[in-house]
Amino acid sequence: MKTTMKALNLHAIDDLRLDTLPVPEPGEDEVLVKIAYCGVCGSDIPRVYSKGTYHFPTVIGHEFSGVVEYDPKGELTGKRVAVFPLLPCFECDSCKEERYALCSNYDYYGSRRDGAMAEYLAVKRFNLLMLPDDVSLAAGAMCEPSAVACHATKKLGDVSGKTVLISGAGPIGILAAMFCRHRGARKVYFFDLDDAKIRAAEKLGFYEYTDDISVDCVVEGTGAGPALVRCLKALKPFGKIVLMGNPSRGIELTQADYWLILRKELQVFGTWNSSYGERENDWREAIDAMGKGIITPEVLITHKFSLEDYREAFELMRDRKDFYQKVMLEVK
Repeated sequence: MKTTMKALNLHAIDDLRLDTLPVPEPGEDEVLVKIAYCGVCGSDIPRVYSKGTYHFPTVIGHEFSGVVEYDPKGELTGKRVAVFPLLPCFECDSCKEERYALCSNYDYYGSRRDGAMAEYLAVKRFNLLMLPDDVSLAAGAMCEPSAVACHATKKLGDVSGKTVLISGAGPIGILAAMFCRHRGARKVYFFDLDDAKIRAAEKLGFYEYTDDISVDCVVEGTGAGPALVRCLKALKPFGKIVLMGNPSRGIELTQADYWLILRKELQVFGTWNSSYGERENDWREAIDAMGKGIITPEVLITHKFSLEDYREAFELMRDRKDFYQKVMLEVK
């Protein structure tokens, strides 16, 4: 077994390096995963260039799949896996209710502890999800955005025969649209500042939104104030809106815009991450949906880069040099 590995190590803000590090040794509650794919999340761009991680250095990367290289218990070696990146404390009130995304003292692969933009990672057994044969490792690396989309769209309730508007035609937005279509939505509309993303959504069978259309349900996926206002205006009376986008700055509503919520008697829901418990598990639902062809995340992978070509991958997203949806690092 190898003793060293290549890893993308963030030493400081705007100081990402391809380092040679020791291969981690798994504990009894862990296995060693040989990473196959790791997605570059939109949150990784500010993490590298402006915000940093919780300590330096940190190996980044939290959307990933791989193959169990070594299991100290000898049970899982050779299994293909996706990984839930959040490590709960299991002690707080939220954890005791299996609301792990709301854990008050969580750890996290790729930001609070070393992540998966590396050849290997020691992963807690609790966080492993087995991938069936009909789900590729590339699709498995998109379990995290797929689970987030699954969680958000379930809050809309029954969408059968209804019209849905999604703001933001990035990977999570498209995956949310796929879930809505499967659940019987009559039409799913998008708006986005990037016209190329709208055209890509249309090729997948979705529609461009125009302001003369009224809809039954909305998923707001940008976290931007103007997008939220446009969504509120689009909704029919008694409609539902799920707020999914994570804002990068403050959001303000005018009195008239706020009145839209009141006068239309809108139902407003928040969503945060995804569920990962025995009673509800969006990750297992997402994997099952992949296997059945309900969602097809691989069609959203527009770019694949090696670890060695990480600068090209990150600069593509930072500078928006070309149209992209999901940028993936393929670890060989």
